Amino acid sequence: QLQLVESGGDLVQPGGSLRLSCAPSGFTLDSYAIGWFRQAPGKEREGVSCISSSGGFTNYAYSVKGRFTISRDNAKNTVYLQMNSLKPEDTGVYYCAAALTGYYFYTSLAAGEYDYWGQGTQVTVSS
Repeated sequence: QLQLVESGGDLVQPGGSLRLSCAPSGFTLDSYAIGWFRQAPGKEREGVSCISSSGGFTNYAYSVKGRFTISRDNAKNTVYLQMNSLKPEDTGVYYCAAALTGYYFYTSLAAGEYDYWGQGTQVTVSS
């Protein structure tokens, strides 16, 4: 089955930075929009960011705009989420997900739109 693997989660202090990576197992990402989602304890899963299959369009949750940057390198078959100025409310399990789409501009943050998911990586922001 098509799977994604996230890495890079860690415990960091407020104001710190992390870079998460998303890599596939057994397929290439160039035909997929890739989204990052997170789930905090006791909260529903929320969309954080998405990058279109072309890489030319991105979308961010309002809470992370200006702090997080999503990027993709199809040659390396990897998508990244650079997280700066981290806040305690950024704490949660971060999931990478892939959506099959024929739209080059597709950047949905709706979890139900995504077809394949990773296992998650824990990000904890605490002093």
